[in-house]
Amino acid sequence: MSIHEEVTQKAKRAKEAAYRLATLPSDVKDRALEAVARSLSERAGEILAANATDMEAGRAAGLSPALLDRLLLNEKRLEEMAASLRALISLPDPVGEVIAMWTRPNGLQIGRQRVPLGVVGMIYEARPNVTVDAAGLCVKTGNAVLLRGGSEAINSNVALARVAAEAAEGAGLPPGSIQLIETTDREAVNAMLRLREYLDVLIPRGGAGLIRAVVEQASVPVVETGVGNCHVYVDEFADLDMAVRIVVNAKTQRPGVCNAMETLLVHEKVAGVYLPMVATELTAKGVELRGCPRTREILSGIGAATEEDWATEYLDLILAVRVVDSFPAALEHIRQYSTGHSEAIVTENYSRARKFLATVDAAAVYVNASTRFTDGFQYGLGAEIGISTQKLHARGPMGLEALTTTKFIVYGHGQIRE
Repeated sequence: MSIHEEVTQKAKRAKEAAYRLATLPSDVKDRALEAVARSLSERAGEILAANATDMEAGRAAGLSPALLDRLLLNEKRLEEMAASLRALISLPDPVGEVIAMWTRPNGLQIGRQRVPLGVVGMIYEARPNVTVDAAGLCVKTGNAVLLRGGSEAINSNVALARVAAEAAEGAGLPPGSIQLIETTDREAVNAMLRLREYLDVLIPRGGAGLIRAVVEQASVPVVETGVGNCHVYVDEFADLDMAVRIVVNAKTQRPGVCNAMETLLVHEKVAGVYLPMVATELTAKGVELRGCPRTREILSGIGAATEEDWATEYLDLILAVRVVDSFPAALEHIRQYSTGHSEAIVTENYSRARKFLATVDAAAVYVNASTRFTDGFQYGLGAEIGISTQKLHARGPMGLEALTTTKFIVYGHGQIRE
C-alpha cells in the first residue's frame, strides 16, 4: 500500500467515525476522556520509554535546548496532560447548543446550533503534548482527528496515540476517532493537504516554514496557527519592579514556545534605570541580549541588534531590545514587526493601557501581565488545539467552541414560499 493510499484510508475511516461522533451523548464523550486520562498514568512507563528514545535521537541530531524541552515528557507533564483532559470533562459540551432562536412574521422559527467541524487534520512538529491535547478537544466536540506529528517525536506520538485511541474506543467511541499517521515521510503531509473529500480542516502547529507550506499548498481549509514574534513594551509610567518580573517571566519561563517574548521595547524616559535592572536578571538566566544603539549605550558589551532581529522568533534565550522615544513609536514598532500573536504593555497609566488594547492588532493583548498566559488551559478553555493568528474562523487559543461550526435549524408548521 502506498503512503497516499494509507493516509486516504485513515482519513476515510475518520470520516465514518465523525458521522457517529457528531451525535454521541456528552456522558459517553466524557467517559472516554476520563479513560484516556487514566491510561496516561497507568501506561506511563510505556510512554516515557518511547519518549526516551526520541530524546536520545534528538540529542544525537543536535536539536536545540528549546526543541528538546518541547520534546521532553516526564511524569509531571503526563499528569498535566491528564489534568487538561479532566478539565475538559468539567466544561459544558458546546455541541447541540442553540446559540440564537427567533421567529419570523410567517411563523418560521429559525435558530443557529453548534455542530462539530467533522474531521480535523493536525500537522505538527516536536510537540508530543499536541497528540493528547488535540485528541481530547476533538473527543469533547464530537470531531474525529487525524494526527501527523514530526519525526523528532515519532515514538512518543505513536505511544500516546495508541494509548488514547485504545482507551477512548474501550469507553464507547467509534473506531477511527483518534488516529495517527505513523510514517514520517513528507508524502504523508502532501496527501493530507489535498484530502478535501474526507478532511474538513487542517491545523498546522510548528515553525514558520511548516505553517507557510501548509497554508500555501493545501486545498483543505486551514486554520493558521501562531508564529509568535511577541513584544513587551515598558512604558514611562510602568512600575519598574513589576516590569522586571513580567519581562523575565515572558522571556525565560519557557523560551521555546510561541507565546514567549522575543523583543523588549522600553521608553527612553525609564531606559537608563530600567535596562540595567532587567539585564541583571536576564543575563543571570542565560539570556543573550541584542540591542539598538541607544540600548548599547546603556548596556555596554551586548551585541548589536539587526533588522533581522526585530523580525525573528528566536524560540531560545535570545532577546532583542530597543529604546523608543515615545508611546506611538512603540505602537509603530509592534505594528511593523508583530506576527499578531501576543503583545503586552507594562504601565500604570489608564489611558495608555486602553489605547494599547484598542490599537494593537493581535490575538491576545495584555496590560501588566506576561505573554506566557496565551494558552487554552490558562484561559480556562481546558486545553487548546492551537493558537490562531488569523481572523477566520477562530482567533487566539482554540478551545471547544473553536472546534465547532453552526448550522441553521428551522421549525415550521406547513409554511411554503409564495
